[in-house]
Order: sequence, then C-alpha cells, then structure tokens
Amino acid sequence: MNSRIENSKTTIVLTSILLAVFVVPTSISGTAIALPFIGANLSANSTSLQWIVNSFNLTFACFTLLWGAFADNFGHKRVFIIGAMVYTIASLLSSISINPLMLDIARGFAGVGGAAIFSCGSAILIKTFSGEKRTKAFAFFGTTAGLGITFGPTISGFLLDIFSWRAIFILHTVVLTIVISMTPAITKDSLNKYKTPFDKIGSIIFTIALFLLMLLISNSTEQGGVNLKTLLLIAMTILLVFTFVIYEKSITNPVLNLNLLKNKKYMGLILVPVVASFSFVTLLTYYPSYLTGVMQFSPTYAGIIMITLTVPVLFCPLLAGKIVSCGISAISIIIVSLALMILGAILLFFGGGVDGLIYLICLALFMIGTGMGLTAGLVDGLALSCVNPDQTGMAAGLLNTFRLGSEAIAVALYGSLLSVKLNDVLPNLLIKYSSSVDEINDWITSVASGNLALPLSNIPTDMQSIMLSDIIGSYHKAFNGTLIILTIISVIISLFCLLLLKIKENLD
Repeated sequence: MNSRIENSKTTIVLTSILLAVFVVPTSISGTAIALPFIGANLSANSTSLQWIVNSFNLTFACFTLLWGAFADNFGHKRVFIIGAMVYTIASLLSSISINPLMLDIARGFAGVGGAAIFSCGSAILIKTFSGEKRTKAFAFFGTTAGLGITFGPTISGFLLDIFSWRAIFILHTVVLTIVISMTPAITKDSLNKYKTPFDKIGSIIFTIALFLLMLLISNSTEQGGVNLKTLLLIAMTILLVFTFVIYEKSITNPVLNLNLLKNKKYMGLILVPVVASFSFVTLLTYYPSYLTGVMQFSPTYAGIIMITLTVPVLFCPLLAGKIVSCGISAISIIIVSLALMILGAILLFFGGGVDGLIYLICLALFMIGTGMGLTAGLVDGLALSCVNPDQTGMAAGLLNTFRLGSEAIAVALYGSLLSVKLNDVLPNLLIKYSSSVDEINDWITSVASGNLALPLSNIPTDMQSIMLSDIIGSYHKAFNGTLIILTIISVIISLFCLLLLKIKENLD
C-alpha cells in the first residue's frame, strides 16, 4: 500500500513538472506566430512586437541562475511554486493586455517565472528519482520540452483560428493553475538549508551584468554596427563581470560557487546546449522566414518542412535514455549529437537555396533536430549528477543560464549578421528601383524581417519579378554567410566541449 501511495505521489510530481516545462517552450515558439495578430490588434510597431519575445528571453536568462541559488537556500519546492504563480499571473495579464507596453512587461514577468520552473524542476527530479527511473524522468523532461517547441506554433495557430491571440495566454494560465494544484505532492524542503544567508549583492550584480549583456546584443542587432551606446554597454558589462567575480570570491555564501566552473565534466556538459543554440534554435526561429521568402513556399508548406527539424526532439530524448540503459556511453551519444548538428548545417549550406532539393533540406534539418533531441534531457541529468547534491539548484540554474543565454545571443547574432550583410548588398541593388533613402531603408528592414514581398508594393508590375529575383538572391547569400559563421562557432564550442569531457579517458 505504501509503495502504491509513493508511486502515485511521484507520478503526480513528474506530471506537474512536465506540464510546467511544457508551457515554457510552448510560450517561446508559439508566441512568435501570434505577433502579426497582436500587432494588428494593439497597433504595435515592429520594435514593440520584437520585445514581446525579447523581454521573455531576457528575464529568463537573467533570473535562471538567481532562482537556482535562491532555491538551494530556501527550498526547491517553494521556489518552484513561486515561479509557477508568477508565470500564471503574468500569463493572465498578457491575455488582458490593452497595449504593447503592458504585454511586454507581462511577458518579462513570465520569463521570471519560467526561470524558476526550469531551475527547480530538474533539481526536484534529481531528488525524487534515482537510477533508471531518474534517466527515464529526464528523458520525459527532454521530450516534454521538445513537444512544447514542436507543437507551440501548431497550438497557437489553432487558437488563433478559433479564438484570438489572447486565448494562447489564457491556455497557459489554465495549465499552470493545474500545476499549482498538484504541487502538494512534492516532497517538503529540508529546513537545514535555510541557515546560509542568501547572497543578495552578488545576485543583483549578476542580474544587472546579464541584463546589460542582453541589451548590448539587442542594441547591436538594431543598430547594425558599433556606436557609442554599444561601447558604453561593453565597458559596463565587463566592469560588472569583474566586480561579480571578485565579490563572489570574497564571501562564503556566493550566488554562484565559482568551484562549479572548475568542474570540467560539468562545464563540458553545459556547453552542449550552447551548440544547439547556434544550430537548432536559430533555424527554429528564422528558417520559416527563409522558406516563405526565398523559397516562396506557403506558410503551411513551410510548416510541414519545419516538422523535419522539430519531430526528432520528440522521440530522441527517450531513445537516448534507452541507449544509455543498454550500456552505451552517454558521452558517445553526445559526440554523435554534436557531429549531427554540425554536419546538418553544412548539408543545409550546400543543399539549400532557391534550386535546392527538398529532400536534402529535410535531411539536413532532420540531422540537426536529431542532434538536438539526443542531448535534450540527457545533458541535464548528467550535469546535475556530477555536482554536490547541495548545489543542484545552483548547477541547474547555471546550466539553464548557459542554455537560455546562448539562445538569446545566437538569435540576436543571427539577426545582426543578416542585417549587416543585407545592408552591404541591398542599398546598391535597390537604388535601381527607388532614389528615396528612407524608402530603401524601409525595404531593407522589411527584407531582414523575412518579408520579401513588401518592397514590391509600389513597383510597376513588369519590374516586380526582376526585383524579387534580386532580393531573393541577396537574402540567400546573406543567409548562407550567416549560417557559415554560426556553424564555425558551433565547431569551436564543440571542440572545447569535447576537450573538457576528456573524450579519450571516457571512451577507455
């Protein structure tokens, strides 16, 4: 009887965490598809719309480590519940927003709650499960995150067709309310953890430093180059990072125990999601625009092609768990996953384009998605298993800071590189069709956002096909140039990751 009750409680715990984990990536991938509808309804400009996504990513990245360290002191269950409540309230406010600013702020608070959910959810799984059950739990963890990423746009699209964009955030509110109702099943936190004072100063310095870094990336993307504001942000960020390191070394209760950075296996493992950020996440965010703009596919057909990127994230985490349970080295799986993401990007470079073969494009996307899927969940379990149990919250926070921070950096870097490359080519090209500098700048902004058709609106019909062909060729070159740079970055990070993991020793 006791065994049944215990199994029932652990099932409820797992279900509550998986539901919460599902909402976070669904919110990220699903909100983007709603932006045009939000813009039309709230009369929002492009900058306001972009910050609906950016504010969530920014606060998520800033607060992930903060919540992790906070949870190690005050309890993972308590912080998980607080995060779920914050996210629920933020989603409700998002659903009733009356202007873009209110929605931007609400989405920022949702990121704060999402950071607590991810930081504490994985730490709770570590404490609740052990052995093979832990491997399965983290496989479900990764699969659920993959489901959120994969079906976020589909669910949002369905709700948009039936109701409106507000229904997306209402759904998040309902699901998270259910999550909160299930949290009593989570094991109570140990009281002896509350004796260590919380590092408030270090937390504030870290949060401000990361916030400035995200602003730096955003500013570089919007401005398309270096300016006084960018230089000031660089100087302030570097100063705060040095201040943070010096301060953390001088106290006994740091928000980030710098000894974690000396754990080579842990550091090698948390670099794996960074590679996925520069390969998988950038394509998930921007490749649909390439398919509809350069390839001239319909949104529905583009969505079908994108499934080849996202579907592997559904089954590969469970597959990786089964492979490990059969005795295959987890490090071997990580090597394969890194190779697949890099080779997939190379294949996309050579096999994509206007005249690219669809089956090669789909194969490339499938390879990248498989590489991402094999490590989702697996890396979390391995990384948290190789640190002190008292630091699992902090370790989970740092892991997700690397994951979310690198995603924000990779997406912003993609946008910046693409804009720079388009600004190098398009002005001389588009001057054939207009002498107005303002009009050309508007065209370039439109093309950079993936809307290649807008510049054609005021052009004579007999010139539209020629102009579109010129724009498509320029966009394709800019995309390929950006893809190569991001792939080179992925290769460098992968090599550093494998060096830290000491491949030869592990394989032996």
